[in-house]
Amino acid sequence: MVKLLYLVLDGVADRLADPATTLEKAFKPGLDYVASNGVCGAMYVIGKGVAPESDSAVISILGYDPRDVYTGRGPIEALGAGMVFKEGVEVAFRANFATVDAGTLRILDRRVGRSLTSEEGRALARAIDGIDLGVHDGYARVKATVGHRAVVVIGSRRYRLSPMVSNSDPAYERRGLISVASKLYRPYIRDVEPLEDSEEARVTAEIVNAFIRKAVEVLSGHPVNAGRVGRGLPPANALLLRDAGTYIPRAKPLNSKYGAKFALLAEMPVELGIGRAFKADVVEIPLPSDNPREDYRLRLEKTLEALGTHDIVYVHLKGPDEPGHDGDQELKRRRVEEIDEYFVQPFLKLMPRDVALLVTADHATPPSVRAHTDDPVPIALLSRNLKPDPVGRFTERDCARGVLGVLEHGWVLLPKVLSLIGMKPKAR
Repeated sequence: MVKLLYLVLDGVADRLADPATTLEKAFKPGLDYVASNGVCGAMYVIGKGVAPESDSAVISILGYDPRDVYTGRGPIEALGAGMVFKEGVEVAFRANFATVDAGTLRILDRRVGRSLTSEEGRALARAIDGIDLGVHDGYARVKATVGHRAVVVIGSRRYRLSPMVSNSDPAYERRGLISVASKLYRPYIRDVEPLEDSEEARVTAEIVNAFIRKAVEVLSGHPVNAGRVGRGLPPANALLLRDAGTYIPRAKPLNSKYGAKFALLAEMPVELGIGRAFKADVVEIPLPSDNPREDYRLRLEKTLEALGTHDIVYVHLKGPDEPGHDGDQELKRRRVEEIDEYFVQPFLKLMPRDVALLVTADHATPPSVRAHTDDPVPIALLSRNLKPDPVGRFTERDCARGVLGVLEHGWVLLPKVLSLIGMKPKAR
């Protein structure tokens, strides 16, 4: 039976309106080989006009309509970080350590200049973990994950809580339980507001706002931040909260959905949480080091091992996304070239005959915008039983002219690909 390597390059796409995209500038003979010897297309990851967050994007390209199964990013991040919370009772949030003016709550940097170490994050989280909030018998549990990222669980000893509250992070707007990137926003921590007329939502918003203020007070005086300021670094003196949820997603597991053994390889809590929620066999990869050759050698080794025991192997490579958020196209180009040189090209040389290769992205992160956008992302599928189309390069513009066309939703991609390569998915 044919197998599939599903390779997702995080945020690799840019805007078609850009004079030249990162993929057009990059030297990437491996990815271009996949495009020129395969069939290509493009897709709107969730839908035109929706700039997706990473979690809803990944859920979509795994073949699920997020509107049906999504329960908020907070629970997914908590699951990925190994954090237990009381479903239906406590509310979990994704959080960023941030730099703010402590008096006005003006946001100076949403991610502390990406300079916060995971060790510093853990020390700061310990200082506010379990603090009593002085309102509605509320409490907060905090766990730092990677760099500036964290998970916050809000609870009350007296009240049931609701996930139907707004974000304090102004960069993301909630539409129901799904958040989308905001094109324009005032750079201030927002008061969290109830999104429904219920006591649970009102109480939740009041507890969260108390936590936000208390966190700024405690973190602003923390020795870690005093040390950072002394070294000329921005302090991590606030937490931005978004994407509340109170339940882990429940949907048909990936193995039974596709009638195939499914493995997921990733390094970040959000993708790990999605893999666990949807019952894939999860392979946790160490975080990248300063040695991309060794990092991708390890990822390739784990990928080949997984292909030996599984039918579909999803591999999520983070590299291009962060430079896109930072507006650094040159670094984003280098990240693409590293993936091509150290992962894609070696894989093509070792690619088993019974394996097809699908390459795409979970969303666009153009350096010109410094945020996720709704732009379509390229798709390239290499399989020995498919006649190549005329596309010659793996770029946004080229792939959109391929025989796969432009898909309106990401959740149609994987079933379509499995059908094309002869691995018939089970009906939903």
